[in-house]
Amino acid sequence: MTPDRDALLVLAPHPSGALPADVLRDMLGEDAFDTPAREAFLRRVFLEGDPYTDLIYAVPGARFLQAPWSRFAADLNRRRDDTEDNGVLKLTDFARQPLYPPGFTLTPQQREARLRRVWDAFDAQVGAELAGARLMIVGHSMASHGPALGPDTGTPRPALTLMPGSEQAPTFPRDRWDALQGACAEAFAPVLTGDLTRVAVGDPWTTDTLSATWQARTGVPAFGLEINVALYYAEWGVLREGALQELNAAFTRFADAALGLALGLVEG
Repeated sequence: MTPDRDALLVLAPHPSGALPADVLRDMLGEDAFDTPAREAFLRRVFLEGDPYTDLIYAVPGARFLQAPWSRFAADLNRRRDDTEDNGVLKLTDFARQPLYPPGFTLTPQQREARLRRVWDAFDAQVGAELAGARLMIVGHSMASHGPALGPDTGTPRPALTLMPGSEQAPTFPRDRWDALQGACAEAFAPVLTGDLTRVAVGDPWTTDTLSATWQARTGVPAFGLEINVALYYAEWGVLREGALQELNAAFTRFADAALGLALGLVEG
C-alpha cells in the first residue's frame, strides 16, 4: 500500500549556490561586478553546498521545501545562536578556505539582519509546511571523505547515512530504526556499487539540527539522510550520466517505505 505522500514533508536545506547581493558584495567586494570572478565564486559556493539535492529529494506528490540561498549565506541546518566555525554564519568553506576578505567581521547588527532575512524566513516556511504532516525527511549530501571542517577529517564515508537521532533522544521511533535502515538499503540497492554499499545509521552524525528542532517542537517524526556525492559524481563537479534520476527514483521508493513506517502501515 502506497501511503498518501501529502503526509510527508521533505526539506532540502543546502542545494542552492545563490547568494543575496549584499552577502556577495561582503564576500567579493568589487569583484562581484567581474563576471568571470563572480561566476567562479558562485560555482565554488554551489559545489561546497549539497549540490543537486533539490533534484535528488523532490518526490512527486510530497510536500517539498528547498532553501533559496546558499548555506554560506546562513546555514539553515544550524541553530540560530550557533556561533562555532561551522555554525549558522560561516566565515570559511569546508576546506577552511576564507569566504571573506582578510579582516572581515560581522557586527552584531549585521548578523541579526542576515539571520532575520534568511534563517527566520525558512524557519517560518518549515513551520507552515509541517502543519498536518506525519513525517519529515531532511535531505543532504556529504563529501566522500571527511573534510577539514568536520568531525571525521580524511575518513571514508558510507554510501548513505541515516540520522534518526541518538539512543537517548531519537527523532524517529527507536523501535523502527532497523526497519528504516533495511528499507533504505533495499530502495537504494540498484545504485550501491563498488566501495559505496554501506548504509549506516549515525555515522558520522546521529542527528541533523532541523530534524531535532522540529521533532521537539511538533512531535512529528523526522530524520536526516546523507547521500555520498561519489554516488553521482564521476569526478568532482562532473555528474555521472543518469545518476540524479536514479537516486531520485531510489529516494522516492525509500520515502514511501519510511512514510509507511511512520504511519504504522508497515511493521517496524
